[in-house]
Amino acid sequence: QVQLVESGGGLVQAGGSLRLSCEASGPKFDNYAMGWFRQAPGKEREFVAAIKQIGGRTYYADSVTGRSTISRDNAKNTVYLQMNRLKPEDTGVFYCAASLRVVGSLNTIATVPWWSTWGQGTQVTVSS
Repeated sequence: QVQLVESGGGLVQAGGSLRLSCEASGPKFDNYAMGWFRQAPGKEREFVAAIKQIGGRTYYADSVTGRSTISRDNAKNTVYLQMNRLKPEDTGVFYCAASLRVVGSLNTIATVPWWSTWGQGTQVTVSS
């Protein structure tokens, strides 16, 4: 089972950009679907983006579509989340997630229980 370590969070002004990274340690990284979730203070963890194991098909929450890009580099065992035009409502702890399951519908992979492995999170704060 992989272990996940996120990095790249920080404080940024509204309209700015950040690139989050999630490095996985463990075997067969390319067998894992990878995802990003966000948890704002006092709120539940919510889906942001995901990328399939093979083919690289991507999925996004409506709130980030057009502003964010998820990608993976299997040679580096790393998944990235590029976020542009950041808004104060993007503030929260961003968690990387992994799953060996076969990706089905967006509705399915957007749920926390679908994912088996989580990182510790990285804080993103967007000031207005």
